[in-house]
Amino acid sequence: MKSTVPVTVFTSLPHRFAVETNGLTCTKSLQICSRSHLAKMNSAAVYPPVAAPPDNMFNNMPGYEGMGQGAGGFLPPPIPAQPIAPPQPAPEPEDWSIPSLSEDMAREAFKSYVASNCCYSKAPANDGVITQMEPFNTYRYRLETYTESRSTEWAHKPHEGEAADFYTQTAPRPWEIQATPPSLFNNHSEEIRVPYTSSVKDCHDCNGTGKKACEDCRGSGYKACRMCNGSGSNNDMSCNHCDATGRDRCTACNAHGTKECDTCKGKRQLLTYIQLKVEWTNHVEDHVVEQNCGLKIDDLRSVSGKQLFKNNDYLVYPLLGFPNPAISEASERLVREHQSKYAQTSRILQQRQTVELIPITRVGYKWKGDSHVYYVYGNEQEVSTNYPATCCCVIL
Repeated sequence: MKSTVPVTVFTSLPHRFAVETNGLTCTKSLQICSRSHLAKMNSAAVYPPVAAPPDNMFNNMPGYEGMGQGAGGFLPPPIPAQPIAPPQPAPEPEDWSIPSLSEDMAREAFKSYVASNCCYSKAPANDGVITQMEPFNTYRYRLETYTESRSTEWAHKPHEGEAADFYTQTAPRPWEIQATPPSLFNNHSEEIRVPYTSSVKDCHDCNGTGKKACEDCRGSGYKACRMCNGSGSNNDMSCNHCDATGRDRCTACNAHGTKECDTCKGKRQLLTYIQLKVEWTNHVEDHVVEQNCGLKIDDLRSVSGKQLFKNNDYLVYPLLGFPNPAISEASERLVREHQSKYAQTSRILQQRQTVELIPITRVGYKWKGDSHVYYVYGNEQEVSTNYPATCCCVIL
């Protein structure tokens, strides 16, 4: 006759369950079952959940709504607390002059230019006679807007024992996380793991095994012999290289057929988290007043001029009262465009505006009875010309 023990209910475990069995088997079964569930309970207390947060987990977390659906992207900045800068005074007129280029300086700049080109004959630079020198100095207005932008995305890395903190506290908002910017007007980026968003899950790429089938041998550990092309024979004789097997050991996986998973680096699990990317960007825009001398404006991008005016502030005000109206108009337009364009998606940290007077001299000269022209421009005295005496060089 079977003896039956009373039903035992373990109320201290996460899930209530009953066990009914016979005799000594009952006691042993209860002990095993109890130890098993207690171990699971302790494991759950020590380790975070292995699955990534569910899709709707961030719906109620300020700043991270919709992250479960792969959203994120750039985040709007907080409302600026500083007022707009007051108007800045125009530069003083006595600073708006550049000494004219002498004939000797123009000739030396021309000779230096020719010497830097191996295919140019030195004759025009040495023997040409300067007939005319005409200045076409021009202004360049430059506006720089230095911004900080922030974006979020899901990221993961091999789990190396880091504590998962997803359920411990509310994650700070993206713009509340501390990030140290570089010096002003220098581009830089930084990636930061958002606190209290980390969770551990099995690697999705290797299904938590830490290994993947070798692509070179397709998981077999062997490849066709390179000497006999897998036939086992070579010139009607057994292949000595593979002992007539037609197979070579795969060196990529050492004949194991598997390789370490690149995603988890063999750790089997991944730490998943929200990654904050902070980017500091200097947006630069120039306006060069047309000088109508024939020199291309693009040539002026590589040279500097005499700085007439410079100011920087949190937000600059358009430059007022400049003698050349084209500069005032460019300043007003660019300041308005920059503040409208960049304040929507990033935080403006500083703006800087400058005005330079770029020296340009058009030099006319005669060589072998023909008239030619070259330009000397910028503080660097760069030269631009259609040179009349070139040859084909062969470099051995």
